[in-house]
Amino acid sequence: MWKNEIKLVLDSSSSPLTLALRCNGKTYRASKSGIKQEGYLFALIQKLYAKAGCAFKDTNSFFFIKGPGRFTGIRIAVTLAAMLKELAGAQIASANVFDLLHWQAVNSKEFKTWASKNEGGLFAAVVHAFREEYFLQIFDGSSAPQWLTLPVLSDILKQQKKPLFIAGCGKDNKPLKEILPGNFTFASDKLNKVQAPALLDFIPAPQTVQETLEPLYLKPARFEAPSACKQAPK
Repeated sequence: MWKNEIKLVLDSSSSPLTLALRCNGKTYRASKSGIKQEGYLFALIQKLYAKAGCAFKDTNSFFFIKGPGRFTGIRIAVTLAAMLKELAGAQIASANVFDLLHWQAVNSKEFKTWASKNEGGLFAAVVHAFREEYFLQIFDGSSAPQWLTLPVLSDILKQQKKPLFIAGCGKDNKPLKEILPGNFTFASDKLNKVQAPALLDFIPAPQTVQETLEPLYLKPARFEAPSACKQAPK
């Protein structure tokens, strides 16, 4: 973080939309539930900057979640990033929701305590996609994100031979432990959604501008075989 950093972060991949602003060393936050995020995003931004006493045009850093999630929400974030880069010369960066949930968890006392008692255990992120379908990524060093039906998701998790620590939410924010029977450890509520501190402090791997602005879309489960893990074509 540099001395006069004005950093804006955004998660519009799902509801609630989450914003945070770091200005002159202080942090300001805002969030709002709903699906028509394009209708209230800029009003929230305006209030956030007014509260912080800094100008949107002076933003020098912007970070956002690039997916997966709602198509419109992700496009909003990508468009805002491109605008800030072009008009304000801001540095831009992005990451997917799985990496944020993973980073948030592994840096928590909760996960570290669990890992110390479960040698070789793995972290898994499970996020609701659509109806009874879910996004999944298991952090085993090789698995890529997938979009799965609930029965296939349950089978994949049950087949894991190593202990699993699972973070994420079900449909309508329903706890995963109510829909995923099995001998798993489920994260506490504070680790099941990406929080503003994680958005502000996460440092993504170096990316080109093109990679940064490349959304992560996954194919719906009905178009994929159970083991598929490809990104949707453009």
